[in-house]
Formats: sequence, structure tokens, C-alpha cells
Amino acid sequence: MAAAGTISARTPSSGRDAGWLVSADLLAVGLAFLGQILLTHALLAEHYGWMVLAIDLYASIFLVIDLGLPTLLARDGSHAPHMVRPAVGRIYRWQFMVSMPFIALAFFIQPQSLIDLTAASTLLFIAACIALVHVAAYAPRSGLRAIGEARFEALSKLLERLLTVLGYAVLYIGGSTNVEAYALVFLLGATVGTGSSLLFLGRITRTMNGTDAWSELDPVWSNSRTLLWTALPFAITLGVLPYVIRIEKFIVAGTAGAQAAAVFHVAQLAWLAGLVVPSAMRAALLPVLGANRHHPYLRRNDMDTSLSMCFGLLPIGLFGGALIVKFLAPVAFPDEYLDGTHGASAVTLFNILLFGWACTLLATPTYTALMAGNRPWKFTQFILIVVLCAVLLGWLLIGILPESDMGRLHAASIASSLSAFFLLVTSWSMSDHFSSIWRRRDEWALAGLGTCFVVLGLVSQTGWWVLGLPLFTFLPQGWRAARSTLS
Repeated sequence: MAAAGTISARTPSSGRDAGWLVSADLLAVGLAFLGQILLTHALLAEHYGWMVLAIDLYASIFLVIDLGLPTLLARDGSHAPHMVRPAVGRIYRWQFMVSMPFIALAFFIQPQSLIDLTAASTLLFIAACIALVHVAAYAPRSGLRAIGEARFEALSKLLERLLTVLGYAVLYIGGSTNVEAYALVFLLGATVGTGSSLLFLGRITRTMNGTDAWSELDPVWSNSRTLLWTALPFAITLGVLPYVIRIEKFIVAGTAGAQAAAVFHVAQLAWLAGLVVPSAMRAALLPVLGANRHHPYLRRNDMDTSLSMCFGLLPIGLFGGALIVKFLAPVAFPDEYLDGTHGASAVTLFNILLFGWACTLLATPTYTALMAGNRPWKFTQFILIVVLCAVLLGWLLIGILPESDMGRLHAASIASSLSAFFLLVTSWSMSDHFSSIWRRRDEWALAGLGTCFVVLGLVSQTGWWVLGLPLFTFLPQGWRAARSTLS
């Protein structure tokens, strides 16, 4: 509940906020997709691979600087909206102190050598700056979401993407093939996105008033040591979480080179676009489950509603994604990414990745329940187990078994999907909601079988996908669940 005197009575709503975030993220990903099309046409495949790998590498290294504090703010901010802005300042002070040793460590250990990345030092420096600016965006955006203003978080993301793509277009029209110039544009867009989220948060919260007591957020905020200890599980999680979706790309780069990694990245583009849906739903559901974590009945209802929305989105994502990639990829990307020049077709790889997308989507309620629970270390254990599984699968399926680049790329997609399936099953087990899963076992059976038939038909180019059409029977319940959360 907002304190008296606030300018906004908005509170977090999983449906409304997810609607804003999903819509904005899909638009942002559409813009990013256009940006990637420009990059693949403007840059050599090797240079494009350098840019992708450099940005992903430093994003993975520096994400731990987040410290897990924005996650706590998203969970607790709705309890005292007037304390959100000072909480963001407090988070920044801690993040600045922690960033110094990590920056020095990255300078000395030269992490690019681990994946045989031979890019110029200028590109690596810009990629590191992009990662740091993105980390700085998490606190104000979490604050906006916590006070029920996910719409402004969404706007800041759109501004970032729009400026970046416009910059890419200007360079492309001007005939630039300089990879560092495109990376600088990316850095400019990220800086504007972070700055706008800070501006929005400041304007919305400047007239909010209430008791200046950290305990109003949650008792853990009253003491810095307790706060950091509470956030530590999320910090560790964030330190390893990026590898869940990037480990296969890094292994491909190390075993087959930057060009093969570039093909895998193109295959991941549409897959990552689809992942913004479960990501936005988790972001919107976290404050809701956080507010109800001491009320089991309300918490269970929120999770059931979220799962119904996930079931409803499943056929749209599977069939819609396949159609978009089938018809758009040949028009959008150079032939070398689609005809097997560098080992495999990005379209085939995407079709395999669809199974992993489905598993990630359906894991949204139980995954978020672990994040919002009273035992944050349990969530850390969950992520560590999933990352260990992803590393083992990647090492075995990509690094050891295949003897060709085509085999490594196909194995990377399979390993990614199997890791997502393991994430789903493990979240069932560790979230203590298996009784809810069993109660809806018929729906789960339909979702599992339908997804398998769709993916099998797409990969084999046969009619098996027709047996996935019953998935569309989930649409009515998904629509009802979405409408019930709009407020």
C-alpha cells in the first residue's frame, strides 16, 4: 500500500504489468532483430561474431555486480513506495564499491582468451562498458516495477532499442563496416535507456512521502550486513545465470570459431525474442508473489493464474515463432547464415531451440516462486544445479561427441533445449508445488506431447506438427487468466 500523500495509488499487478513489459519487450526485441539484420549485412561474419561474443562475455562477467539488490527491491518495494528512490541510491553505492575489483580482475585475467576471442581491445573495452551500463539499469527499472509503474520501465527499454537501431541504420546507410562504431552506438543506446529509467523514477517518486524507515520495505533493509547477506543468494545466482543461455555459444566459439558462433547467435535471436515473454511474466509476478509470500492461498492462486497464461501463450509462441522465422529469415539475413556455409542453417537450429523455449515458458510460475520464497538460498541452489547441468551437457554434446561444425551446432541447440527441460523439472521439485502440478496433470500432458509433436514436425519437415494443433485449446483459459489480473 502506498503511503499517504503519494501521487500514485498504483500497485503491482501481474497481468497489467506483464502486459506492459511483454508488449514493450516484444517491440524492443523486434527493433533489436532489425538491428541484428543491419549488423549481419554490414559486418563480416567473423566481426559480427566478435561483437556478439564480446558483449555476451562481459555481460556474463559483470552481472554479479548487481549484487542481487534490485531483485530484493522488486520484491519489497511495493511495501513502501516512498523508500524506492533512496533504495536505488543505496544500491548504487554498494554496486560502485563492488565493481572496482571486478573491473581490475577482468583487465588482468583477459577472459576473451578462454573462448579464443581475437577481437581488438577497443571493441572489448566498449563491450565491458555496455555490460556495466546495463547493470546500472536494473535498480531503477526494478523500482519502477515495484511501485506499479512497469509502463515507464517498458518505455525506457523502447527508447534504448529505438536509438540503437537508428544509430545502426545511419552507419549502415553511410557504408560503415567498422565493428567498433556499431558497438559505440550500442553503448549510447544503453546509456540513454538507463538514464531515462532514472529520470522516470525520480519524477514519479519525488512527491511521495512517508516515514523514512528502511524497515518499511522489509526488516532486512534496516541493516546493511543483513541486507547484503539476504541478497547474496541472488547475487550468486546472477553471477552464474547468464551461462544458462550463453554456455553453448561460448563452447561453440571455442570449438568451431567465431563464425559458427555467429550462426548460432542468429538462430538464438528469434528464440531470445520469445524468451522475453516468460522473462516479463517473471518480472511482473515477482512483486505479486513477494507481497503474498506469507499467504499460501493467495500465492497458490497467483501461480495458477500465471500457469494458465503460460498454457495460453504456448501455441502462439510455437506456431507463430516457426512461421515468422520460416518466412522472415531468408529475407532478413545473408545466405551464409542459412545455407550451411558455416556448418548449419540458423532456421534448423531455431526449430530445435523451440522445445527449450516451451520449457522455459512453462517453468515461469515455479521459477518465480523460488525467487520470491522465504529461502533465497534455495533459489541459488536451483540455479547452480541448472548451470552445472548446462555445462555438463554442453561439454559432452558440443565439445566431445561431434566431429564437424554442423554436428557441434546441432548439438548446441539440443543441449540448450535439454537444459531448459531440466530447469523445468527441477523447478517443480524444488518449489514445493508439485501437488499443483499433479492436479493439472492432464493439461501438462497435453502441453508436453503437443510441444514434442510440433518440434519434431518442424525439424524433420514432416506433418507431425499437426498433432500439436490441440494446444490451441489452451487459448480460452489463457485469455480468462490474463483478464482476471488486469487492474
